[in-house]
Amino acid sequence: MAPAVRGLGLTGRLTAGIAAVVATAGLTAWLVAGAVGPAIFRQHMELAGRGDDPAATLHAAEAFRSASALALGLALTVAVVASLGVSLVLTRRIGRSLGTLSAAATRVAGGGFTERVASPGLGPDFDALAEAFNDMAARLARSEDLRRRLLDDVAHELRTPVATLTAYLEGLEDGVEHLTPQTVTVLRAQGSRLARLADDLAAVTRAQGHDAELRLRTAAPLELLTAAARAAADRCAAQRVALRVSADPDVPAVAVDPDRMAQVLGNLLDNALRHTPPGGEVRLEALERAHDVVLRVADTGEGIPAEHLDHVFERFYRVDTARDRAGGGSGIGLAIARALVEAHGGTVTAASAGAGRGTTVEIVLPAAPPGAP
Repeated sequence: MAPAVRGLGLTGRLTAGIAAVVATAGLTAWLVAGAVGPAIFRQHMELAGRGDDPAATLHAAEAFRSASALALGLALTVAVVASLGVSLVLTRRIGRSLGTLSAAATRVAGGGFTERVASPGLGPDFDALAEAFNDMAARLARSEDLRRRLLDDVAHELRTPVATLTAYLEGLEDGVEHLTPQTVTVLRAQGSRLARLADDLAAVTRAQGHDAELRLRTAAPLELLTAAARAAADRCAAQRVALRVSADPDVPAVAVDPDRMAQVLGNLLDNALRHTPPGGEVRLEALERAHDVVLRVADTGEGIPAEHLDHVFERFYRVDTARDRAGGGSGIGLAIARALVEAHGGTVTAASAGAGRGTTVEIVLPAAPPGAP
């Protein structure tokens, strides 16, 4: 590519390209008209009986060539000017739209994730490009917000055990504390808390990174719910929360990894029990909906405000940011549940009528094909 062309922007390149096309079309039309027109004219003169007078024929041919050249030249000139004018308007509009998009992309790259672009109105392709850019910027904004919250929460989770360990070690060094069984118990508890946080982080990273190996087999939904209820029965009894299991009689089987699905249902039950007061109820239900299988975990607990429903499955997200790990969980269990459900080809959503009105979490899985092993 010539250096002069490489130095042009998109508008200049489009204009130069259109000008080259128009010039080529005009030259082609001129050459074809000059080669074909006189021959056709002579043929018509002969058919009209005017071919016997060479002087008259020559004069008429010269007049035809002059008139044709003048008309064709004028028409081509007007066409070229009009084409270049229209192309200049279009290319400037395209270039301006892409320039706006490029500037917005630069600002997003610099951390301005609130940047958005308007639809340029140049057709569905450009509208789709603008929509994709806005969606990308919104996702980056959510990711950045989640990253900051993740760092804040990890720092919060680390602060207490690290401060406790540091205080006890300094006390031991200064002779204020002694290595008694009680001191060892405290140190071990804080060390276990740090190890548990590391394990949780590794678990959610593996699940969301699709590293979890699934060993699928066909299972009845009632079987999965019963196993989950059996595992949580003691905790429900200790918290005086009623646990009920039900399933539609004709709900089809699903192809799942039973261990992974037990982990999903266990995490959902843990979350439901954590937020359901004594005397409340947790229900495990299975039903069929539009040829899919729905596994439902519903409680009569604290509920979730509407603005938090879209975020509860994000790692480290807590509806109440004042809760610590002991009172509100690590905020990782639901993220692991979503990752494992999506690995099974399903979806998981949460619904709530508001604070104090309970929460319902639905897992939607494709039904197993008939006759599947």
